[in-house]
Amino acid sequence: MKDRDIEPKFSKGENEESAWGIEVPDIQDELQDANKDDMSYPERGVDEDDEQIVRKNAPLEYKHLITIKAGKPKGSLVDALKSDPEKVRRLSLSEQELAKVAACHGPKIVSFTQRNLLRIYPKGTRFNSSNYNPFLGWVHGAQMVAFNMQGYGRALWLMNGFYKANGGCGYVKKPDFLMQTCPDGKVFDPTADLPVKKTLKVKVYMGDGWQQDFKQTHFDSYSPPDFYAKVGIAGVPSDSVMRKTRVVEDSWVPMWEDGFTFPLTVPEIALLRVEVHEYDVNEDDFGGQTVLPVSELWPGIRTVPLFDHKGMKFKSVKLLMSFEFV
Repeated sequence: MKDRDIEPKFSKGENEESAWGIEVPDIQDELQDANKDDMSYPERGVDEDDEQIVRKNAPLEYKHLITIKAGKPKGSLVDALKSDPEKVRRLSLSEQELAKVAACHGPKIVSFTQRNLLRIYPKGTRFNSSNYNPFLGWVHGAQMVAFNMQGYGRALWLMNGFYKANGGCGYVKKPDFLMQTCPDGKVFDPTADLPVKKTLKVKVYMGDGWQQDFKQTHFDSYSPPDFYAKVGIAGVPSDSVMRKTRVVEDSWVPMWEDGFTFPLTVPEIALLRVEVHEYDVNEDDFGGQTVLPVSELWPGIRTVPLFDHKGMKFKSVKLLMSFEFV
């Protein structure tokens, strides 16, 4: 068995996106691109006239329930984010509207979500059911980050990984730092330079199970696969990073024993990303992935099951990894 440090290569005219699927866009990239698209997205809630119709036709039992008004904001997006201490409301913004206001007024969004509900939905041009980076909404305190669930890809891997927390019940409590206000009135700013709260050390020892779950010729027609792993963090911009192990050649049971260190400024919402790929001169093949909430990781040596690109767990494929917090 050999190993070597190899940069993944692609055939002419090809890149990582076409081989493995589009990478999740960085939050900073989305903020910078927010003003480049001049398409309008008028849907931000329910019109007041529609609200009156709903109230008129609602059964008596419904009228006795507590409801949160979802009105269409008047004026600018910044004005729409002003909170009324006497009222609670729900606001719906497209991903582009959120990126546009977050580029200059991120703390205003966080302040709004401390008392009101914010729903984010995909922009109207995502005809292929692709998705945006969900952290764009999560780091600003949005309670509802709507996704195109009929597709698959890295953005959905993050969504599924995020909701593995809290027993996988489908509800994750908003971290305390997103609900806190300093004496001077300041709230959390996702783009601010923050001190490191915690450091996560990850070691990838080995992987196994591909020989049971894949055909012998799936990765290579004439030799065993050449696996490498990608390990990284998804979270606030300062924490987000992706690294990789060396390539282990000609082995169904790769032994990497590579370690990585990740300083985390906001570990409360950080996700650990793991992907395995099979190196090929022409096109690298996908070998599995998983996303795990950092807050749910137990220190020590663990077996980590992997999932396919649609999010279905492989029967046999697992990694042996260790986690340590310092």
